[in-house]
Amino acid sequence: MDDARSRPHSSETHAMEANAVEANAVEDWQRILGVLADRRSCRDFDGTQMDRELLAEIVRDGMQAPSSCNQQQWHFVIVDDRDLLQRCHDISGGNHHFAECSALIYLCFQKGWTHGNFSVVQSVAGACYHMMLSAHLRGYDTIWNAGIGDNKALAELFGVPPIFEITGALAIGRAKPSAPAMKAPRRPFEEVHSWNGFARPAHTVYPVKAAKAYPYFEITNPSNPFAVWDPRGWSWAQLGDFRGYAVWAKSPLAGVYVSRRQGEATAAELDLLPDLKAGAKVAELMPWGGTYSAEIRRRLDSGVDFHLAELAQGNLTFILERLKREGFALDHTYGDRIDGPTLPYADGSLDAVILPQVLEQMPEPETMLDEVRRVLKPGGAVIASVRNLDSDYGDHWSEVESLGCIPNQGPFTPLSAETVRGWMAARFTPEVEQGIGTAVSQDATIVTDDNRTGCRLYAGRWRVA
Repeated sequence: MDDARSRPHSSETHAMEANAVEANAVEDWQRILGVLADRRSCRDFDGTQMDRELLAEIVRDGMQAPSSCNQQQWHFVIVDDRDLLQRCHDISGGNHHFAECSALIYLCFQKGWTHGNFSVVQSVAGACYHMMLSAHLRGYDTIWNAGIGDNKALAELFGVPPIFEITGALAIGRAKPSAPAMKAPRRPFEEVHSWNGFARPAHTVYPVKAAKAYPYFEITNPSNPFAVWDPRGWSWAQLGDFRGYAVWAKSPLAGVYVSRRQGEATAAELDLLPDLKAGAKVAELMPWGGTYSAEIRRRLDSGVDFHLAELAQGNLTFILERLKREGFALDHTYGDRIDGPTLPYADGSLDAVILPQVLEQMPEPETMLDEVRRVLKPGGAVIASVRNLDSDYGDHWSEVESLGCIPNQGPFTPLSAETVRGWMAARFTPEVEQGIGTAVSQDATIVTDDNRTGCRLYAGRWRVA
């Protein structure tokens, strides 16, 4: 019997086999990279227990990552005890997924080893990502967290010596079936690379105060001497870019992005909504993460057309998904991109426009108010609230809050209630005016007398004559 394995191969046969091997190799690495690119962060775990040996294998895989000077001065504290996970949740300030995941892996390194240029930090980060990919390939979900809370409390809880630093935590487990199967948007490739020199689109470089240098260690979350909080120092394009990506700092789950400072103030603000019947058309401007949007949709008749007007598609995708998770049907809810202060609505086409604490986030608030007047029907309502510079909160913002980094919602500067009152009176007829909150935070006392312009929030409802 002729055995093909015994016959000498021709050069043509060799070439064909080599091409086949190469084709398979290309297909293999393309498939693997495609699988890895599908990895997404999870903040909604089902809490099932994972086998310790499996967890150990994932951490062991992380050790295959490169380490600066091969020092490998990393250490990984694996936490799978439910009581400890709850304690980690509490220390983090309320990251719900810390209590719900199967395990937390705290990422530590010894300080002082290959310290320059964050070498040891980069080493731990590489190991963390290697673990994330290992878990993903095994069918598990992960999220890396820098917001772990009080490092000192964690060090005491786990007995971490002071020469070691805890730089973050990796949560791992299986996602709930209801968890959003969404990956946060990535920037266009052309924005984040350049050849033989630095070049980047202007709208992706955010404003900073002029300085000769920007030393890294002079910047912390509560203290950033270079931050530009006044939105008039930003372009609309820069604001849209910032907000559209930063909103994905969390997942679009129900109840996300609720302010502790607000207390009951949101309800007080939205009590100003007029009675709107099915068929009415309403727009909320610059809703960012949809905290007000969810409450507005809850109050509106299901037949009211609710338009979300935002600067970036990333925000709209996030909010619409969040509203679905809040249990709302989206058949009368729309996401509309806006181009700076120009609204995409016809003259006299809206019954109401809602601006909850957003005028202070705009480069051109008066121009936007002119647009609001243009798109409202005669008799249409504008419901607005602003953080008031002339209040105890305004003092706190000036003395404490504004010294730090810009929040993920974007830059803002509280406005004087009297100034805003003048802007509104020049364009609309006042119907209700009130102050909300006499304390710096949480208090939602409603003030309707002359002291209303000294409250934390100035709010009201106005009509087009």
